Amino acid sequence: MSNWVKVAPFEEIPKLGARVVRTKDSEQKEFDIGVFRTEDDRIFAINNSCPHKAGPLSQGIVYGDKVACPLHSWKISLVDGKAEEPDVGETACFNTKIEDGIVYLELKAK
Repeated sequence: MSNWVKVAPFEEIPKLGARVVRTKDSEQKEFDIGVFRTEDDRIFAINNSCPHKAGPLSQGIVYGDKVACPLHSWKISLVDGKAEEPDVGETACFNTKIEDGIVYLELKAK
């Protein structure tokens, strides 16, 4: 069984923006995954909840390969989900792929 789900056409995810995919964990609890597009057209996916105070990362400012949480400006790496020092914490990362212009997300954490 494939864990890959279709997110959106690549061009529908704005540069320096995000889309949110709502899914359920193994205990059927809902959570959101933010799928981000960087300025240089890379696609990343991380848990949409900041490790600090659970701010919605998809509403943050994307720059380079990071996103700044909209609540308290924690900088979270889109590559590995880790908070930038001096802050400490991390959020789950997910694999993405692009096939025929469509962005897909693998629904299991790296």
